[in-house]
Amino acid sequence: MSGLGDRLPRGWRAAAWAGVAIGVAAALVALPPIEARNPVAPVVIGLLALAIGIGSVIRGERRVGMYAVSIGVIGLVIGYLATRSSVDNLDAVVIWGALLSATLVAATPLIFAALGGLVSERSGVVNIGLEGMMLTGAFFSIWGADVTGTWVLGVVIGLLSGAVMGLIHAFFSITLRADQIVGGTAINFLALGITGYLFIRIYGDRGTPSEGLSTIPDTSLDFLYDVPPDRLGGFLGDAFTNTDYLIWTALAMVFVTWVAVFKTPAGLRLRSVGEHPRAADTVGINVFLTRYAAVTLSGVLASAGGVYLALGFVNSFEPNMTAGRGFIALAALIFGSWRPFGALVACLLFGFSSALASSLQEYSLSVSTLFEALPYVLTLIAVAGVIGRSTPPAAIGRPYVKQ
Repeated sequence: MSGLGDRLPRGWRAAAWAGVAIGVAAALVALPPIEARNPVAPVVIGLLALAIGIGSVIRGERRVGMYAVSIGVIGLVIGYLATRSSVDNLDAVVIWGALLSATLVAATPLIFAALGGLVSERSGVVNIGLEGMMLTGAFFSIWGADVTGTWVLGVVIGLLSGAVMGLIHAFFSITLRADQIVGGTAINFLALGITGYLFIRIYGDRGTPSEGLSTIPDTSLDFLYDVPPDRLGGFLGDAFTNTDYLIWTALAMVFVTWVAVFKTPAGLRLRSVGEHPRAADTVGINVFLTRYAAVTLSGVLASAGGVYLALGFVNSFEPNMTAGRGFIALAALIFGSWRPFGALVACLLFGFSSALASSLQEYSLSVSTLFEALPYVLTLIAVAGVIGRSTPPAAIGRPYVKQ
């Protein structure tokens, strides 16, 4: 059995990851609490990361090397701009505990949707319909909580609505063997139409109830403020006291999904029908049933992202409130090479850019708008495969015909 040391990156791959860390340091050195005021420090550190990244790319480590190049450039720019800003502005914008809390809030719906896409696509079915499944979960969770008077049943109803959308996508993709991209797009439009119609039909101009609606409560973690030293306790308290149950559930589901997909016999069957469905069928695995279960579960997980957005964050519903988050989650999945922890890192990156954009509104509206657009730009980069191409499951997008 190989030890942990055998799994650690070596050679230019290790150098590329070191370049990534150095690129991050280029930004951190000019931000609180260090706050270096001389631009030479972030520029030199960023150029070092850039040089390591270029060297790694030349030596064949293209994917991680391009990460180092990109983060080196971003770290250099952020670090340089930070040195040009006043200390008071930096202290007002960069409050690490609050930024981490906002990052978790922004990343949670993306994490759920990305995990949903992972389960579906590991079985060989492309799920472009994540956006629609999220939107359906958002509406029906609000409606369910309003009708039943409890957020618990609202969550259940929202998840069931996602399962239904997953079944519809599975029927068209697996049984009818329709084009999976077109089918997923149809799911998005179907969800947009259904939720928009029901919203007007049920709530009309008055909108969803803002008072008396049962919403997901926050967890009580005020004791974190008492963790010594005071600076650490303040950071932990600011970061985690305003988190609700679904945030912790999303983080736990990353580990659960990793275990289920990569460490269990059921996960092996799931991956086998996504890689070699004919071989899986030959050894007795029901390809159709496995894919149906995977796509349905994908709908449940994606709808959980919409449930959190409606019942845990906004506490209301608006037509098309998901605003492209399903596509961002799909990009995070591609960034993460169809692996749970890789997708988590990408979702946190997208969430951090959204959190930073909100903080930057006090400093510069134009810079804030730039960071708000960053997740969508990264989505295009991921889909285009500019920063290294991820290798999807071999049979993804291809309907299986039993012989």
